[in-house]
Amino acid sequence: MIDKAGYRFGVGIILFNDKRQLFFAKRVGMDAWQFPQGGMKEDETPEQTMYRELREEIGLSPEDVQIVAMSRRWLRYRLPSRLVRHYATPLCIGQKQKWFLLRLANKNATVNLVANGSPEFDEWKWVSYWQPLRFVVTFKRRVYVMVLKEFAKSVLSKRSTGNEG
Repeated sequence: MIDKAGYRFGVGIILFNDKRQLFFAKRVGMDAWQFPQGGMKEDETPEQTMYRELREEIGLSPEDVQIVAMSRRWLRYRLPSRLVRHYATPLCIGQKQKWFLLRLANKNATVNLVANGSPEFDEWKWVSYWQPLRFVVTFKRRVYVMVLKEFAKSVLSKRSTGNEG
């Protein structure tokens, strides 16, 4: 699904654990780290897309996570010209994403980067909250700043871990 301006509809996922660390993954065969993300299909809602991408990219199910927040608005980034498929119709110049903040609710859940047989990532780690800003590709950085600022209180407050007794 691509809007009239050329932005593909999609979702982004920020998953955090009880230590307030974020799931961050490296794209297969590249030195590019990012949060899980993916494009929406014609018949999907953003939430349905998020759960599909969560399962396909990192092998987690809806029972493994709790939705804490969703971005207030669609956040867009434009692809560098060298990454735009200029021959494609319709032309896609970037992504327009709804972001989800998820808490890892199942302490026994296991990340599986090959869950769908066609992995997006070949490595992952838990990182401190603001660390992704130093490693994400430049053209996505503005979106990462906006969404991390929006979700900061939900993750960094003392009540964010789900251990409140």
